[in-house]
Amino acid sequence: MPSKLPEYFNKSPRIGTLSTANKAGKVDSGIFGSPRMTDERTVVMGLGKNRTLANLRQNPHAVYLIMEPGASIMDWKGIRVYLKAENIATSGPVLDNFKAQMAKVTGEEATKMIYAAVSFLVTEVRPLIDMGQGWEKSV
Repeated sequence: MPSKLPEYFNKSPRIGTLSTANKAGKVDSGIFGSPRMTDERTVVMGLGKNRTLANLRQNPHAVYLIMEPGASIMDWKGIRVYLKAENIATSGPVLDNFKAQMAKVTGEEATKMIYAAVSFLVTEVRPLIDMGQGWEKSV
Protein backbone atom coordinates (compact mmCIF):
# COMPACT_ATOMS: atom_id res chain seq x y z
CA MET A 1 0.00 0.00 0.00
CA PRO A 2 1.31 3.49 -0.81
CA SER A 3 2.39 5.81 2.00
CA LYS A 4 -0.48 8.19 1.12
CA LEU A 5 -2.88 5.71 2.74
CA PRO A 6 -1.63 6.06 6.36
CA GLU A 7 -1.53 9.85 5.96
CA TYR A 8 -5.16 9.94 4.85
CA PHE A 9 -6.31 7.21 7.26
CA ASN A 10 -4.75 8.96 10.28
CA LYS A 11 -6.05 12.43 9.40
CA SER A 12 -7.66 14.06 12.40
CA PRO A 13 -10.31 14.84 13.33
CA ARG A 14 -12.31 12.14 11.61
CA ILE A 15 -14.60 9.26 12.37
CA GLY A 16 -15.57 6.22 10.41
CA THR A 17 -17.61 3.07 10.71
CA LEU A 18 -16.17 -0.35 11.42
CA SER A 19 -18.46 -3.10 10.18
CA THR A 20 -18.12 -6.71 11.30
CA ALA A 21 -20.20 -9.89 11.12
CA ASN A 22 -20.39 -12.87 13.43
CA LYS A 23 -20.02 -16.47 12.21
CA ALA A 24 -23.75 -16.63 11.43
CA GLY A 25 -23.45 -13.52 9.24
CA LYS A 26 -25.25 -11.09 11.58
CA VAL A 27 -23.77 -7.68 10.79
CA ASP A 28 -22.81 -4.94 13.23
CA SER A 29 -21.48 -1.47 12.52
CA GLY A 30 -19.97 0.92 15.03
CA ILE A 31 -18.63 4.47 14.84
CA PHE A 32 -14.98 4.84 15.78
CA GLY A 33 -12.38 7.58 15.59
CA SER A 34 -9.60 5.58 17.19
CA PRO A 35 -8.26 3.21 14.50
CA ARG A 36 -4.75 4.20 13.40
CA MET A 37 -2.43 2.93 10.71
CA THR A 38 1.03 2.19 12.03
CA ASP A 39 2.37 1.39 8.55
CA GLU A 40 1.00 0.81 5.04
CA ARG A 41 -0.42 -2.62 5.95
CA THR A 42 -1.35 -2.42 9.64
CA VAL A 43 -4.26 -0.85 11.51
CA VAL A 44 -4.51 -0.91 15.31
CA MET A 45 -7.36 0.04 17.59
CA GLY A 46 -8.66 -0.45 21.09
CA LEU A 47 -12.02 -2.02 21.77
CA GLY A 48 -14.25 -2.41 24.78
CA LYS A 49 -15.94 -5.68 25.63
CA ASN A 50 -18.56 -5.18 22.93
CA ARG A 51 -20.30 -6.70 19.91
CA THR A 52 -17.51 -5.61 17.55
CA LEU A 53 -14.94 -7.55 19.58
CA ALA A 54 -17.22 -10.58 19.86
CA ASN A 55 -17.74 -10.58 16.09
CA LEU A 56 -14.02 -10.29 15.36
CA ARG A 57 -13.36 -13.31 17.57
CA GLN A 58 -15.80 -15.33 15.42
CA ASN A 59 -14.97 -13.80 12.04
CA PRO A 60 -11.76 -11.77 11.59
CA HIS A 61 -12.94 -9.84 8.51
CA ALA A 62 -14.11 -6.23 8.75
CA VAL A 63 -14.35 -3.01 6.76
CA TYR A 64 -13.62 0.53 7.96
CA LEU A 65 -15.32 3.33 6.01
CA ILE A 66 -14.04 6.89 6.15
CA MET A 67 -16.43 9.48 4.69
CA GLU A 68 -16.03 13.21 4.06
CA PRO A 69 -19.00 15.28 2.85
CA GLY A 70 -19.01 17.17 -0.41
CA ALA A 71 -21.40 19.56 -2.14
CA SER A 72 -23.24 16.62 -3.73
CA ILE A 73 -23.14 12.84 -3.32
CA MET A 74 -20.73 12.61 -6.24
CA ASP A 75 -18.37 15.03 -4.47
CA TRP A 76 -18.09 13.00 -1.28
CA LYS A 77 -14.60 11.72 -0.51
CA GLY A 78 -13.67 8.60 1.31
CA ILE A 79 -12.38 5.07 1.25
CA ARG A 80 -13.32 1.56 2.23
CA VAL A 81 -10.46 -0.21 4.01
CA TYR A 82 -10.94 -3.98 4.17
CA LEU A 83 -9.29 -5.57 7.19
CA LYS A 84 -8.48 -8.92 8.73
CA ALA A 85 -7.89 -9.12 12.49
CA GLU A 86 -4.47 -10.65 13.05
CA ASN A 87 -4.07 -10.28 16.81
CA ILE A 88 -6.47 -9.59 19.68
CA ALA A 89 -4.64 -8.89 22.94
CA THR A 90 -6.71 -8.77 26.12
CA SER A 91 -3.74 -8.86 28.48
CA GLY A 92 0.02 -8.59 28.50
CA PRO A 93 2.55 -6.18 27.04
CA VAL A 94 0.73 -5.51 23.73
CA LEU A 95 -2.38 -4.27 25.54
CA ASP A 96 -0.36 -2.46 28.20
CA ASN A 97 1.73 -0.62 25.58
CA PHE A 98 -1.38 0.25 23.58
CA LYS A 99 -3.10 1.70 26.64
CA ALA A 100 0.01 3.67 27.62
CA GLN A 101 0.22 5.24 24.16
CA MET A 102 -3.51 5.97 24.10
CA ALA A 103 -3.38 7.60 27.55
CA LYS A 104 -0.86 10.14 26.24
CA VAL A 105 -3.40 11.29 23.64
CA THR A 106 -6.79 10.77 25.28
CA GLY A 107 -6.03 10.64 28.99
CA GLU A 108 -6.35 7.91 31.59
CA GLU A 109 -10.16 7.98 31.74
CA ALA A 110 -10.58 7.01 28.08
CA THR A 111 -8.23 4.06 28.44
CA LYS A 112 -10.31 2.52 31.22
CA MET A 113 -12.90 1.27 28.72
CA ILE A 114 -10.31 -0.46 26.54
CA TYR A 115 -10.54 -4.22 26.99
CA ALA A 116 -8.53 -5.32 23.93
CA ALA A 117 -5.92 -4.04 21.50
CA VAL A 118 -6.61 -5.34 18.01
CA SER A 119 -4.20 -5.30 15.10
CA PHE A 120 -5.49 -5.74 11.57
CA LEU A 121 -3.90 -6.50 8.22
CA VAL A 122 -5.16 -4.25 5.41
CA THR A 123 -6.37 -6.63 2.69
CA GLU A 124 -7.88 -4.17 0.20
CA VAL A 125 -8.63 -0.47 -0.24
CA ARG A 126 -11.44 0.83 -2.44
CA PRO A 127 -12.97 4.26 -3.06
CA LEU A 128 -16.11 5.17 -1.14
CA ILE A 129 -17.89 5.72 -4.46
CA ASP A 130 -16.24 3.37 -6.94
CA MET A 131 -16.38 4.50 -10.54
CA GLY A 132 -13.12 2.81 -11.52
CA GLN A 133 -10.95 5.77 -10.46
CA GLY A 134 -8.96 3.94 -7.75
CA TRP A 135 -8.93 4.93 -4.10
CA GLU A 136 -6.08 7.44 -4.52
CA LYS A 137 -8.28 9.73 -6.63
CA SER A 138 -11.18 9.51 -4.18
CA VAL A 139 -9.48 11.26 -1.26
